[in-house]
Amino acid sequence: MKPTLPVRFAGPPLLPLALVYTLLFAANLIPAALLRRGTAFVTPFGDPEAARAFFAGNPLAVKVSAFFFFGSAVPLGIYTATVVSRLRFLGVRAAGTNIALFGGFAASGAIAISALCTWVLSVPEVSASMVVTRALFFLTFLFGGAGFAVAFGLLAAGVSVTSHFARLLPRWLVVLGMIVAVAGEIASLSLVAYPANLAIPVTRFLGFAWLILVGARLPKSLRASEGAPREMGIA
Repeated sequence: MKPTLPVRFAGPPLLPLALVYTLLFAANLIPAALLRRGTAFVTPFGDPEAARAFFAGNPLAVKVSAFFFFGSAVPLGIYTATVVSRLRFLGVRAAGTNIALFGGFAASGAIAISALCTWVLSVPEVSASMVVTRALFFLTFLFGGAGFAVAFGLLAAGVSVTSHFARLLPRWLVVLGMIVAVAGEIASLSLVAYPANLAIPVTRFLGFAWLILVGARLPKSLRASEGAPREMGIA
C-alpha cells in the first residue's frame, strides 16, 4: 500500500498578498495626510466648495493617495484568484467558489475605478469646476465605498461558507468572514439610508484581518486519500 504523501498547492502564498494589500491601503492614507496643506478633511456630502478647494489645493497628496490605492487593487485581485484556485485544489466543488471569484474581482475593480477617479481630481482643470469635482468625488466614494463593500462581502461569504462545509477553516474564522459578508451587504443600503455607510469601514477593516487570517490558516496541501472533490450544492 502506497503511503499518502501530502500534495502541495502550486500558487502564490496568500498571507504575503493579504499583507501587501493592507499595507498599500495604509500607504494611501499616510502620505496623503502628511502632504495636505491646511485643508480640513472633506466628504462628498459636505460643502461642495470646500471639497473643490481641497482637491485644488492638494494635487500632490491626491495623486499619491490615488497611486497607492490603485496599487492595492492588484494584490487583492491576485489573492482572489489564488484563494479560489486553492479551494478548488483542496477539493471544493461548489458555487461558492465562483461567487467568491466574482466578488473579489469586482472589489478589486471597484478600488481601481475609485483610485482613477481620485487621480483625475488632482488635475487643475477638473478641480477648478465645482460641478465636475462634486460628480467625480461621489463616483470615487461610491466605487470605493458601497461598491467595494458589497463585492468584498461576496468574496468573504463565498470563501467562508465553502470552507466551513469542507472543514478547511476554524469555525471562529468562518464566523468572522460571515460578519464581514453581512456588513458588506448592509453597505448597499447606504444608497438609500446614510447611516448604513457605517458598514463600509466595518467591512474594510475587519476584511483586512479576515484576509490575513485566511491566508495564514487555509491549508496548502492535502493527502492523496483526501483528494476526492467535495460536492456542496448549497454553497
